This record gives sequence, structure tokens and C-alpha cells, in this order.
Amino acid sequence: MRRSICYCEPQVARAGQIATWKFHYTTATSLPKGSKLKFDLNSHGRDIDWEIPTCDLAEGVNVIYALLEDGEVLEASEVEVPSSVVPQYEFEIPATIKSGATVTIVMGAAADVDDTNPEEVGSTAQLTTQRRRNFLLYVDTKGKGNYDEPEMFSIDIRGAKLSTIRILAPSFVAKNKRFDITVRFEDEFGNLTNFAPEDTLIDLSYEHLRENLNWKLFIPETGFVILPNLYLNEAGIYRVQLRNLKTKETFTSAPIKCFQENSHNLLWGQLHGESERIDSTENIENCLRHFRDDKAYNFFATSNCDTVEETSNDMWKLISQNIADFNEEDRFATLLGFQFQGEKLKEGTRQILHFKDAKPILRQKDAKSSSLTKIYRGLHAKEILSIPTFTMGGNKGYNFKEFHPEFERVVEIYNAWGSSECLKSEGNPFPITGHFEENKAGSIQAALQRNCRFGFVAGGLDDRGIYGELFDSKQVQYTPGLTGVICEKYAREAIIEALQRRSCYATTGARIIIGFYIAGHLMGSELSTAKKPGLKVNRHISGYVAGTEPLKSVEIIRNGQVIHTFSPDNYHFDYFFDDMEPLEKVVLKDSEKASFAYYYLRVTQVDNHVGWSSPIWVDLESPAPAVEAPKPKKG
Repeated sequence: MRRSICYCEPQVARAGQIATWKFHYTTATSLPKGSKLKFDLNSHGRDIDWEIPTCDLAEGVNVIYALLEDGEVLEASEVEVPSSVVPQYEFEIPATIKSGATVTIVMGAAADVDDTNPEEVGSTAQLTTQRRRNFLLYVDTKGKGNYDEPEMFSIDIRGAKLSTIRILAPSFVAKNKRFDITVRFEDEFGNLTNFAPEDTLIDLSYEHLRENLNWKLFIPETGFVILPNLYLNEAGIYRVQLRNLKTKETFTSAPIKCFQENSHNLLWGQLHGESERIDSTENIENCLRHFRDDKAYNFFATSNCDTVEETSNDMWKLISQNIADFNEEDRFATLLGFQFQGEKLKEGTRQILHFKDAKPILRQKDAKSSSLTKIYRGLHAKEILSIPTFTMGGNKGYNFKEFHPEFERVVEIYNAWGSSECLKSEGNPFPITGHFEENKAGSIQAALQRNCRFGFVAGGLDDRGIYGELFDSKQVQYTPGLTGVICEKYAREAIIEALQRRSCYATTGARIIIGFYIAGHLMGSELSTAKKPGLKVNRHISGYVAGTEPLKSVEIIRNGQVIHTFSPDNYHFDYFFDDMEPLEKVVLKDSEKASFAYYYLRVTQVDNHVGWSSPIWVDLESPAPAVEAPKPKKG
């Protein structure tokens, strides 16, 4: 049977390219007068998707129409699609079109527009690369709206002109221990590309350069290259640098801290967040590939909403299977998680992580999991981690009054919709404002003042659940955050153990290296004067910071107040500070009259990216009374 022919002109597009796009349809059968064609962009209508054209040919640019072989122009009419902001475009055939004739759907410049500068009058292609990007054409030969299965057009979307070179390197390495780095050649939209002049040459270097390291790189067809077996022969802070010898631009990696000896990893990822490009529910496999390969995350947790409407049982099975398949030691750690929307303020919104694969989603509408209390009774703290998120987010937040430290080991201090550290009036640089306003009841500092003990993590961008209404509102949006986890192995189990120890910290998206210690103990620790009496007199605070940009300030915060600020003049800084104020004068008391103080570090770069270390607690306790040895019995 003869088949219709569908092809595009051009057949290849560059991300963000402006042009006039032609979709040629050569019909295998005659189309009677009154037949209808319906063209579907197959788009979600996001800013990164294909530009939505208009049917009004008077606009001249970014219009859509059909063109017959005799030159006749057919205007389109918009057809609304339920639950979509992007219409479909319908054309009515004015006279019989014979078999073998071609109808061309044109998207871009109108037929009477001067197209000598096509990049000024066309339609903009999507901003993401995609192999065989499909457009659909439905045909109704009876003209009654009963369309057959669609015909399909395909265009390959490739990376645009080289704009950025991104260098992906481990944050922690050991002296003389070999490691690999990945170099990504990207366009302005973050896509891999090799679209650069043929004679482009890249020079590799880094601080404290060894004389025998002199590499020149060409841009490969794949758009990325892995450079193996690099090593650093002195402890310190380093950044790998790549210089485009043609444009004279220099690109720098995030900092690398080289230790004299090192048994830890600093891993980066998100425990709560969604991709701007790929939906994590409908396309979980590509979403995981995006975070692993494009974003270069070391770990990622799913965070689908617990409702059946958002995450059906079949979808949850698919998500669970992909999480298990993608989890790979020393490459990419995945965790199975979901969002639980509990009672307002009392429970708030939680990101709940399962520690094992193939676990059920706990739905708020199910009787056995209708509240956090029931969930906690039915599970052990070694099975799940419950992370309060967006705690200051209006009436959707959490007031910390019913705090369960065995399950709630960390809280989300920041996500793309703002920070819950404290009120704007108290110095919050990322206040929650707009549709949802900040709610003091969910202040993390206020909870710390009441002796709630938790580490800090950061969330990313989210448009699901309670966040769904924020995109079309005046809510202020910030950059997606990142969580840094300091753990012994690059594996799921080690990440979970580190979160349980609160050996983690949060940033607004920059890979800022933060080390924070009191008396040599890492962030997340709980110290006691019963075991270390010297803490009553002096809390020796030390550590290191290395930013992706020069540092503006490094603040030591005690009990919600900044007690010391460093103002470095570089992108990296080693610090120490002795808090000599007597501990009994500064301690707080909780409802049970326990005496304690908490400390954490807040780092701010000149580009206003911020990092927060998890706190360290110091308890003021009396040493246990000496036990008198039993006297020997007489006789």
C-alpha cells in the first residue's frame, strides 16, 4: 500500500534557532474538498519549548499557515486542547487534492514577508536538544472532526553555538591519588554541542601547575570528553582551568580540595526537586539521565506527590523500577522518595525517603498513612527519613511543635521558592514572598532555639503539589538549591548514613566547599561539657571554605546571632575562631530546662550564592558523679 510522505525543511535545527520551518506532506490518497488537517506542535508551552505561532498572518512573523502546490495560502484556526496551553492548528481543504500532491505547513515568516534575514522573522526552535523531535499531523477526509492516527514529522535538534565549557571534577581528592574530570562543551542553553570553528583548540591548566602537564583539546563530536588520571601532588585548594585559544575565554571548575590524606567524599545532589526540562513522573528514565549526565549530580531522589492523580500506582511501579536500575555505586546514587502533604502547620509538607527499593508510596488519603503519626508508628527510623520542607511557606508550612528527631534528622533550609532560615526582618537573604508569604511559625532558627536538632539540606525547583500554583503567581523564584553530603563511600547506603549523622549542608546551587568543626568535630555533631569540660571556657571553631566565586563573608552564627564575621579577599579561606565567652552565659534552655548552644556557618559569595553548614550543638552538663568503690567485706 502506498504511504504518505512526511519530511521537514530543514531537517536539522539548532537549539534556539530562528527560522521558517516547512513541513511537507505528500498524500498517498486524494483529499476531497472539505477535508481537514490538524497540526500539533507536540509542545508543553514552556519557555524552553518551541515558540507558539499565531494564526494571524498580519503579524508577519512567527505565524502558521498551509501552502498548496498552486501557491494558495490556507489560514489556520486554533483548536483548544483540554489541559494544555498550546492549541492545535486546523486547516480546511478548499478543493480536491489529488494523490501524490503536497501540502506544506509553514511556521515562521508569512509568505509576503521579506525573508532576506530569516533569523529575524521566523519562529524560535526549542532550547533543548532532542533526537527525532516529532510534530503530528492528523487527517480527516470527511471533514467532520473524526481524525485518523497521526502522520509524523521529525526534526533533529542539536546544540547551538559553543558558549560555555563546563568542567566537572570531584570536590574532595587526596594527594597523589588519581581522579577523572569530565569536560562538557555547551551552548548558551546548557546543551552539549560541537558547533564551533574547526580550528578551536582548548588549553588545560590549574593552579600549582605541574611542568609536565600541557594538554591541548579539540572539541569532540559528542560534545564532551573525559580526562583520566589527573592527580595533585600538594594539599590545598585547586581549580581546573580551560582556555579557548581562539576566543581567549577562560573557564574554571568548581573548587577541588586536596587533602594530605582523605577517606571521605563530598557528593552533590537533590533530595527534593524537579527538572525544568524533563518531567520526573511521565519520563522518569530521561529525568534520571538528565540529572546524572547533564547536571552531573552524584545523587538524586524522586519527590512525586503522594496523590493518585499525580502519581498512579502504575507510575509509582515504573518510578521504583527506574530508581533501582539507575542506582550504581561510584557513579550515581538514587533514592526512592515522595512528597507527603500533611495537616497544615502541624505536619506541613514532607519529603519522605525510603532507604530500600520497591517500597510503597504512603498516601495521605489511605487510612494507614493518613497522618505522620500513623506512618511513624508503622515504620522504623532505619527505614525512612522524613524531611520537613518549605517550613515557612505560609499556611502550607510546619511549626516544629511535634518534632520527631529520630525520623526528622534534616530539614530543608532552602529551595527555589525561598529560605526558611529566619524572617526577612532578621536578615533572610531569600525571603518567601508573593503568593505565599513567610510564616514565622516555621522559622528554622526559632525551632533551633527550642532545641530541635536537625541538619540542613536544600531543595531544587518544584512545580507540583503545593508549588503548582506558584508559577502563575507573583511568588519570587530563586535558583534551585543543592545538598552537599560528606560520606565515606560513593554509595546510597553511605549517603543515608551521612544524612542520619547530619553530615551534610545546603547551598543555593553553587558547589561551595564548606568545612565546619568545633573542637575537631564535624558539622552535625553533639558535644557535651560532661565529656569535654574545656568547652565551658572555649569553643574552638575551625574549618575551610572554597567558593565558586570570590567570598563576600563567612559568618559564625551562635544561637541565631552572628558572633563573628570573616571578610576574605579570595575564593578560598581557612578560618579559626575561639568563642571564649563562658558557656553558662550564652546557653539557651528548652522546655525541659536542658542547657545548650548551637553554632552553624553561613557563607556568602560576591554573586550572592549562599551556603549553610549543618549546626553543631554544645550541651552544658555536669560530669557524672564518681562511683565510690565498694569496701571490702570484713572477715
